[in-house]
Amino acid sequence: MLQQIFMDLNSASTIVLQVLTQATSQDTAVLKPAEEQLKQWETQPGFYSVLLNIFTNHSLDVNVRWLAVLYFKNGIDRYWRRVAPHALSEEEKSSLRAGLITNFNEPVNQIATQISVLIAKVARLDCPRQWPELIPTLLESVKVQDDLRQHRALLTFYHVTKTLASKRLAADRKLFYDLASGIYSFACSLWNHHTDTFLQQICTGDETAATNSLERTLLSLKVLRKLTVHGFVEPHRNAEVMGFLLGVFERLRQFLECSRRIGTEKLCRDRLEKTIILFTKVLLDFLDQHPFSFTPLIQRSLEFAVSYVFTEAGEGVVFERFIVQCMNLIKMIVKNYAYKPSKNFEDSSPETLEAHKIKTSFFTYPTLTEICRRLVSQYFLLAEEELTMWEEDPEGFTVEETGGDSWKYSLRPCTEVLFIDIFHEYNQTLTPVLLEMVHSLQGPTNVEDSSAILIKDAVYNAVGLAAYELFDSVDFDQWFKSQLLAELQVSHNRYKPIRRRVIWLIGQWISVKFKSDLRPMLYEAIRNLLQDQDLVVRIETATTLKLTVDDFEFRTDQFLPYLESMFTLLFQLLQEVTECDTKMHVLHVLSCVIERVNMQIRPYVGCLVQYLPLLWKQSEEHNMLRCAILTTLIHLVQGLGTDSKNLYPFLLPVIQLSTDVSQPPHVYLLEDGLELWLVTLENSPCLTPELLRIFQNMSALLELSSENLRTCFKIINAYIFLSSPEFLQMYATDLCQSFCDLLKDITTEGQVQVLKVVENVLKVNPVLGPQMFQPLLPSVFRGIIDGEVDQLLGNMIEMWVDRIDNITQPERRKLSALALLSLLPSENRKSSLNGDP
Repeated sequence: MLQQIFMDLNSASTIVLQVLTQATSQDTAVLKPAEEQLKQWETQPGFYSVLLNIFTNHSLDVNVRWLAVLYFKNGIDRYWRRVAPHALSEEEKSSLRAGLITNFNEPVNQIATQISVLIAKVARLDCPRQWPELIPTLLESVKVQDDLRQHRALLTFYHVTKTLASKRLAADRKLFYDLASGIYSFACSLWNHHTDTFLQQICTGDETAATNSLERTLLSLKVLRKLTVHGFVEPHRNAEVMGFLLGVFERLRQFLECSRRIGTEKLCRDRLEKTIILFTKVLLDFLDQHPFSFTPLIQRSLEFAVSYVFTEAGEGVVFERFIVQCMNLIKMIVKNYAYKPSKNFEDSSPETLEAHKIKTSFFTYPTLTEICRRLVSQYFLLAEEELTMWEEDPEGFTVEETGGDSWKYSLRPCTEVLFIDIFHEYNQTLTPVLLEMVHSLQGPTNVEDSSAILIKDAVYNAVGLAAYELFDSVDFDQWFKSQLLAELQVSHNRYKPIRRRVIWLIGQWISVKFKSDLRPMLYEAIRNLLQDQDLVVRIETATTLKLTVDDFEFRTDQFLPYLESMFTLLFQLLQEVTECDTKMHVLHVLSCVIERVNMQIRPYVGCLVQYLPLLWKQSEEHNMLRCAILTTLIHLVQGLGTDSKNLYPFLLPVIQLSTDVSQPPHVYLLEDGLELWLVTLENSPCLTPELLRIFQNMSALLELSSENLRTCFKIINAYIFLSSPEFLQMYATDLCQSFCDLLKDITTEGQVQVLKVVENVLKVNPVLGPQMFQPLLPSVFRGIIDGEVDQLLGNMIEMWVDRIDNITQPERRKLSALALLSLLPSENRKSSLNGDP
């Protein structure tokens, strides 16, 4: 019946169209049957021809056409390959390929993009062998004068090129090299044509036409990026490739100048900035993939990037993301290992020496000095919007500063990474420059001089980032005593950037150079700052406290006089902050303190123990915060020891939820939940009924056979040692069944862990154990006793007897002898101790 439906394309289109329409319904009673029907049709010959007929019919509903495209695209992944179950016939695939490139006239952008993607998916499997006409058709189609057709063909050309460039097998790489060499000249001409058209239209003020041309410029540049980066084994030997790359710098200047001319048309400006960024991506990708081919571009790249980022040339032209890209370009050239000669220059390749020579000639003392000074005095300064955020949303400011979601895309971290890399590479040149900046800021800063405060904040930031490089050049202990400590005591509100920066700076130096004798002075300062009026200062202080107690030179005796007050202040901070990320951060600090002082935390944790259940309830939608709570509980249980039993009313339901694989949160909580379960057992004075009940989760955990299996075995052993009879009476049957199933799939190491559990049962309960685990023993020994070779048991016993003297531990030797004797009444009549039949 199903096959008959698709024999007539027109009638089939009507039926499928009706079902697709139902599948777009918001009514589940209509939607579900329609989806089921479409699923049944997926494997029917002719179904994808019908879908093609529907989504290329521009008179139909957009939602229905969109759904038809998605079903077609998903069908390529499942049924296009020859070896796939229910694979499409070669005849239907041939017809579909022809239909897909008949017309590039899709009016809806989103559908046009999806069609381009699905054509690229087919091209990945069939081009060029089964689809040799695809590329020639695309090349012809991008030349047409019709704007819509030209754009859609160019869009498809890009997606096809992108997909073919991503293939990595040697044969596929060879095919792409052949394709690139054949079409590179055309792609360059196409890009130059659209670029020149755009620049002319900008000059005449026709922004609407310029926007359309810019879209084509962007697409053709995307094609060129893939061809340039992935289309040549030795691109520096191709004159056209190097000509294009050298021309990128001039084109970039032209486009940057265009940004002055473009008015308030947001669409055009956005696309212009995307195109400028794409130019930089071409250079960055080429440098990454072909560092030695990039050598002729090193000088031009450094001159270009440094001029726009570190001189007046970029004023009024550059925008933040472009600055980030330029800094990335400088950083990649500075750090590139291909450009770093060996310690023995004679061992370096000529290519490396040439690149190193270019770098050395560029990074002169004046250039490095200017870059360093501008990085610190211009790019490290807190911006007005950052200061506003500090005032209006202090927790948001802290998250951004410590690595929020947008942190890696913003200018500040990129600037700091570039500073670190350049300072590391040229520290002998730059250390005196930075020290001079520090010396110019000696003494307190006028609280009324906001510029001076921001400059000092920036310089201190640089000193913190370069801490390891400055080890031999800065007497940090003396600086801490003579100046930094005093600056922490300036309580004026306008001085808070310095208080926050100084405590951060100490955190950076704590593991580099900081005398143990100064720790009490630091703890005193930290305690005072945890009472600061400013929330950002307090959060930064908590971070430095964590770094201090985490350091290998930490001494508990020095910290104990401050423990009570600091723990109380940290707990108050935990209650005050509201953002999930900040609460996590403060919890980590508390956990670290608890871990380091261990049992000595007992008198002070009452308030935290009372608060954690409330926080757990509030964090129901925040699994990462719950992970932080689990970590805190682990350290709390270890610190409280047997007293942790008082936490059971809260603790055990937390373990139950975290280790229940039927509950969605287990994906996030399982690892920490198992660790908490284990330390709870290890610190439990006895096995309570509630603790025993949680073991119901174990069977499902063993079925997972995940990387947490080792912890699961530890938990099982802990139950055995805590209360063997009750535990075995309740769970031995289930555990035996789990082990029998597990032994089929796990590694030898896992099998050994199972045997150790059995051994522990037999040790702890020699009477009840063998009875309870009797069903498991045949599974353990079946491979030995029921071997294909009749001599196997005899050979094994002979070796066993021969090697038993190697067992030195009396307990294990006795156990081995008992195990050997237990095999004597084996039902295998064909075997005996000497192996004779």
